[in-house]
Amino acid sequence: VQLVESGGGLVEAGGSLTLSCSISGVSFDDYAVGYLRRAPGKDREVVAVIAVGDQRTTYYHASVKGRSTISTNNAKNTVHLQIDSLKSDDSAVYYCAAQAYTASGYLPDPYEYDYVGQGTQVTVSS
Repeated sequence: VQLVESGGGLVEAGGSLTLSCSISGVSFDDYAVGYLRRAPGKDREVVAVIAVGDQRTTYYHASVKGRSTISTNNAKNTVHLQIDSLKSDDSAVYYCAAQAYTASGYLPDPYEYDYVGQGTQVTVSS
């Protein structure tokens, strides 16, 4: 399984950013995919998840809800996260991740992901 991330970098506050991740070796029908992040001094958290195999249900962290969109290109096995109105609190290392479905769906725990990418730094300048 490979997760190859792109996007990230330095962005001005109020701007927008799109992160992309190409995932090979898993089927989006069997895995929930999304992004985690870890800011300095803080614990890892789930930013956004999309469950293609579960009616394309989505989850967004309260801090990005309403200003972010997660989507997939199933033909290319890619997942994309756009975040608008960026704030300094959005500065973190963002990780693409995939979690296999269980009988009850997927677990909302940032440490329960089966595959996690190497991460890409996002820095929001104020």
